[in-house]
Amino acid sequence: MIQYNVTVTIDATIEESWLKWMLEEHIPEVLRTGLFLENKVTRMLSPASEPGYANFSFQYICKDMDTLQIYLDQFAPALQESHATRYANRFAAFRSIMEVI
Repeated sequence: MIQYNVTVTIDATIEESWLKWMLEEHIPEVLRTGLFLENKVTRMLSPASEPGYANFSFQYICKDMDTLQIYLDQFAPALQESHATRYANRFAAFRSIMEVI
């Protein structure tokens, strides 16, 4: 199985409304693709965020790289653009792909 991880550093002044949007709109939209088997949302405690920011990790599990590639090709660009437009200059994100052992 493959874990697709998105780590986001968000401006703490919008953290609450952003997290609500992520949990109620963005993540359900990602899951509606039908490509992921499970997901987790975590708030990073260590290392500590820089003052004025909060860090989160969004983890999505899919069955294999082919499935993830479908998501990355067909769905991720629009979903990422939606987030980037809504929260422009208020966040930083990086993505990683891991094999579940």
